[in-house]
Amino acid sequence: MSRINKNVILALLTLTSSAFLLFQLYYYKHYLSAKFSQWKTSVGDWRPAKSENGAGLSKSKGSRIGFDSIQWRAVKKFIMLTTSQNVPVFLIDPLVLELINKNFEQVKNTSHGSTSECNFFCVPRDFTAFALQYHLWKNEEGWFRIAENMGFQCLKIESKDPRLDGIDSLSGTEIPLHYLCKLASHTIHLVVFHERSGNYLWHGHLRLKAHVDRKFVPFRKLQFGRYPGAFDRPELQEITVDGLDVLIPKDLMHFLEEIPHSRFIECRYKEARAFFQQYLDDNTVEAMMFRKSAKELLQLAARTLKKLGVRFWLSSGTCLGWYRQCGIIPYSKDVDLGIFIQDYKSNMISAFQDAGLPLKHKFGKVEDSLELSFQGKDDVKLDIFFFYEETDHVWNGGTQAKTGKKFKYLFPKFTLCWTEFVDMKVHVPCETIEYIEANYGKTWKIPVKTWDWKRSPPNVQPNGIWPISEWDEVIQLY
Repeated sequence: MSRINKNVILALLTLTSSAFLLFQLYYYKHYLSAKFSQWKTSVGDWRPAKSENGAGLSKSKGSRIGFDSIQWRAVKKFIMLTTSQNVPVFLIDPLVLELINKNFEQVKNTSHGSTSECNFFCVPRDFTAFALQYHLWKNEEGWFRIAENMGFQCLKIESKDPRLDGIDSLSGTEIPLHYLCKLASHTIHLVVFHERSGNYLWHGHLRLKAHVDRKFVPFRKLQFGRYPGAFDRPELQEITVDGLDVLIPKDLMHFLEEIPHSRFIECRYKEARAFFQQYLDDNTVEAMMFRKSAKELLQLAARTLKKLGVRFWLSSGTCLGWYRQCGIIPYSKDVDLGIFIQDYKSNMISAFQDAGLPLKHKFGKVEDSLELSFQGKDDVKLDIFFFYEETDHVWNGGTQAKTGKKFKYLFPKFTLCWTEFVDMKVHVPCETIEYIEANYGKTWKIPVKTWDWKRSPPNVQPNGIWPISEWDEVIQLY
């Protein structure tokens, strides 16, 4: 009897299991497959489709990746992590910010939880970049452990703090520069932004040490870290993107325009110390007063040009002082700036005069050899040289007031990088050594206190003479 009962029970279990399996197969065929077809139709193509004006997001055709994408899940987990640990981050990913900027009205009107489609963070890519405001971070300890408990694999990139290179006792102190946190196939690139004394934000070069696994992520595809970068301190705003609350720069266009032009180069502190070991620094009262006045004049000039929206860079003796000795040359007696002639504005002279800098002289004209000089306090001049671009070089002009003779100073073409000088973020030529050697020759490391602007520069050449009929226009002394 006992044996029969067991067989009956076994038969009933087998029959029940078979019936359940058949039900699952029927359910999948007639219900889930229909739902999957609806999902494919509703999700559409992941790529933002252009409207008539080139903007807008697709609402129909194709197959868009939805909220189950690894990109969106990685970003969501990262935001959960940074929110719970009070990590001060904001979105700096160029691709995502470009999409947000093109569709900002739609994003602005989206509330948390109201998003039905993933249009931004779901775009296929290897990385999503965020910035960490390191000076606001109060709780670095334990962050890695919590991230790893959430499923991330994290890599921390450190290097020496360049802000301390000028202090022998602190030089070599390491600071975090980049964090890379990988979840499955997607990586969050956390770029560490540090405060600099010129009230701007700086990030370092992502340089891998010998022990780092080069295959951890495709490092060559990173948008940030190929070189150090500098950015204006952005005002931030919170928005909801694909159902996630994130901070972004309020002036999106300005931040996006900064990215490709953010390269930063440091002053050469080690070489400057060697220079002052060979040539003693001038610490007389007169030299210190000049440095103070020159610094104030440069800061005033920078504020004035920034209001005008005009790019400038350190030129001539001011650029040499930055590169050779990380400071102002005390016997130079002026501040030298360069500006491309296409950036000249007709209200430039009046803007400087309104700032308290009267015009001292104006040589040349906009089409040829323009040069402006303004009088600062304590007899310190501000000289602005305008550069003209030719096929294979650039040049600026000079004019001798007594004779009307013209001179031309030739430079190899160059690009502009940011640096820090007298507590300011300013431009210098990226190809600094070529620029300085053009102006001062191979012996630029040796101080020269007697300088004839018409003969001393190796890159100077005669450029004719102004017609006497034009002297009133091209030679104006005040």
